[in-house]
Amino acid sequence: MENCCSCGCNEASDKKVLVEYLYLDINTCDRCIGTDAVLDEVMKILTPVFRLAGYEVIYNKIEMKTAEIAIKHQFISSPTIRVNGNDICQTVSENSCGCCAEISGTDVDCRVFEYNGESYEVPPKEMLANAILKAVFVQEKRERSCMDYELPDNLKQFFNGKKNKKCSCGSNCC
Repeated sequence: MENCCSCGCNEASDKKVLVEYLYLDINTCDRCIGTDAVLDEVMKILTPVFRLAGYEVIYNKIEMKTAEIAIKHQFISSPTIRVNGNDICQTVSENSCGCCAEISGTDVDCRVFEYNGESYEVPPKEMLANAILKAVFVQEKRERSCMDYELPDNLKQFFNGKKNKKCSCGSNCC
């Protein structure tokens, strides 16, 4: 059965660890670049552990190049890390992201990771390792509905700004 989206709602998750990294830009955005590097480090450590425990590990990185891709993946905030279809963060906290504002030419808020009473624009390794392990072995299942998703206004603004932003040469080539 084909999935209607990336939430995993039609997949059996027996002995499977699907880690998805969803982001706006890993070439310019410091948050996305930093989170990508930390997640790579954590996955290098955890992947052999999961395999030893008999799990199939799938690690995908998905750039939200367009609003259509963001809608397909029910993207809420950048960056997002999901394990077996569930966001590792319980809530979405955001603050102003200068890098993404530069990309889109509009004010953009991006994700801030909350951990042990602190806020981080790039999550600590310990936070990611704990969240991924908890998602797999505690198997927190949060209800997600494919029908209830709407692209957040903040992301609509980002994609519209990015589409309409003029390059330094005066065209929309960038």
